[in-house]
Amino acid sequence: MSTSSSLPKWQLALVVGAPVAIGLSYMYYRNRKGSGTISDKRGNHKTRQDTNANKSRSIDDDASSANNSQNQSCKSEMYYKNEGNKQFKMGNYKEAILQYEKAIEVCPKTRNKDMAIFYQNKAAAYEQLKDYATVKQDCTIALELYPEYTKALIRRARALEKLGELEEALIDVNLACLFESYSNPSSLLLADKILEQLGKQHAEADMQNRKFVLPSKHFLRSHLASFTKDPIFSRIKHIDAEDTPQFFKRPLKALQNEDYESIKSICTDIVNSNEFSTLPSSKMEIVLLQATFDILLGQYDSALKAFSSILESKDSSKDVKINALIKRASLHTQLNCSEKAFSDFDEAIKIDEECADIYLHRGQVYLLENRMDAAKRDFDKAILYNPDFTAAFVKKYYTEYRLLIEEKHIHRIEEFVTDVERQCEKFPDHAECDMLYAQIMSDIGNYDKAEAYLERALKKDPDNVAIYVHRGLIHLQKTSSTDKTVEYIKKAIQLDAKCEFAYETLATIEVQRGNLEDAIRLFDEALRLAHTSQQLVHLYSLKNAAKAQLTIKNRYMK
Repeated sequence: MSTSSSLPKWQLALVVGAPVAIGLSYMYYRNRKGSGTISDKRGNHKTRQDTNANKSRSIDDDASSANNSQNQSCKSEMYYKNEGNKQFKMGNYKEAILQYEKAIEVCPKTRNKDMAIFYQNKAAAYEQLKDYATVKQDCTIALELYPEYTKALIRRARALEKLGELEEALIDVNLACLFESYSNPSSLLLADKILEQLGKQHAEADMQNRKFVLPSKHFLRSHLASFTKDPIFSRIKHIDAEDTPQFFKRPLKALQNEDYESIKSICTDIVNSNEFSTLPSSKMEIVLLQATFDILLGQYDSALKAFSSILESKDSSKDVKINALIKRASLHTQLNCSEKAFSDFDEAIKIDEECADIYLHRGQVYLLENRMDAAKRDFDKAILYNPDFTAAFVKKYYTEYRLLIEEKHIHRIEEFVTDVERQCEKFPDHAECDMLYAQIMSDIGNYDKAEAYLERALKKDPDNVAIYVHRGLIHLQKTSSTDKTVEYIKKAIQLDAKCEFAYETLATIEVQRGNLEDAIRLFDEALRLAHTSQQLVHLYSLKNAAKAQLTIKNRYMK
C-alpha cells in the first residue's frame, strides 16, 4: 500500500516539498517543458539549462566559461575581479565595488558573460550595503548581458522585494525557478515568501472595500449544523408552538425555508423596533442570529458589538452566551487574534464544560494552527459529550490521519482505514463520512473505492457540490486526464454558482493545461466569493503565481 502526504489542498500535491502557490508555476512549467525556448529582449534564443541548486548566492568566484586561451586574454579584468572577491570576503564592500568597476572598465565589451559576472558581484556588494536601488540597476545590466543568470535574477528579486516592487520580484524568482527546473529549495522558499507578502498586501487592500456575498445554501446549512446546541435552531421544530414568541416566527420561518438573504434585514428590523426593549429575554437570540449573519456578510465590527451586548445582558441565557462566545472566538480567529479566540473558548467552558460545540470549534482552530495533538484531544471531547456529533467524528478521523502521515506511521494506515470504514457505518445518512473515506482512499491510491464512496455520498446529499469537485479531482489523479475532471467541476458550478472551492480548483487545472488567462479569470471568481482574510491571502497567492507565469510567457516564451 502506497501513501502520500495529505496536504490542505491535496489536489495540488504535485511537487513534493514545493509551496502550494509556486506549485502552480511548476505545473505550468511541467506542461511546457521541451515545447519552447527562452528568448532575451534582443531576440537571442537560448535553450533552458539547469544550474547547480547548491551554488552560492553571493559572488561568483568562477572564471569565465570561455576556454583557457580566452581567459588568458582577460587576465587584467580577472585580476580585478579576484581582488574584488577578496575584499568582499573580508567585508570591505566599498573597496570590492571599486575593484569590480575596474574589471568592467578593462574587460572587452564583447565578453557578455564575464561582464555580467562583474556587475552581479558588484550588486552583491551593494546588497551588503543595503543600497537596493543600485542592486536592482546592476543586476538588470547583468541580465541584459546574460538573460539566464539565475544568481542575478534571485539577487534582483530580493532587491525588488526590499523596494516594495513585489510583482516584479515574483516574476524574477519565478523565472529563476524555471531555469533551475524548480529544484532549488531556497529559490522556492523565496518565491513562496514573496507570494505570501503580495497575497497579504492584496488581501488587505481588498478587505477595505469588500462587499461580501452570502455563501451558498449548502455551505450555510453545514455551517449552522456545526452548532448542535444553537438555541435558535432548536426552536425551528416548534415554530408553531404556543409558547414561541410572535416576533420570533418571521426569522424562524426564513430559516426554515432557507431564505437566508432575508434574515439579516428581518433581525435588524426587530432589534431597531420601538418594542425591542419590552420584548421577553428570548430577544437576545435575535441579536445572536443577527451577529451570526453579520460575520457571514463580513460586517465584523457590527458582529463584535452584538456579541458584547449579548454577553453583558442579563437577559441572555447560558446557551446564548456560549454560542456567542464560540462564534466570537471563530471571528477572532479570522481576524488573526488567536489569543482572544482561546480566551473566549475558555470562558465558554467555564459556563458549560460539557458543551460539545466548544470543543469542535476550538479543535478546528488548533487544526488551522497545525496543532494536531491538541485538535485531536478536543475532537475526542466533542464526541465524548455528544456521541452522535458527525462533524466532530469526521474532524477527529481526519486529524488522526494527518498525524499518521506526519509522524510517518505508514504501517498503521491499513488498520486505520479499516477502523474508519467501520465507524462510517454508524452514520449511514451522513455524506461527510463517505467523503472522508474517499479522500483517504484517494491518497493511498485506491481510486476505484474512492469513486464508489463519493457516489454513495452523492446519493445521500445530492446538493453537495463539493462531492462533484472531489470526484473530478480523483478522476484526475486516476487518469491524468483533465477533460472529465473539468466536466465534473463545471457541473458543481452549474448546481451552485457560489462554490468558491470549484472555481479555485478549476483555475488550478487551467494552469496545468496552460490556459493562464482563463485561470486568472477563475481565481477572480473565487476571490469574489471568499469570506475570510486567510482565504483571500491564499487565493491572491495562487492568482499572483499564475499572473507571474503569464508575464514570463509573454516576455520570454517563443
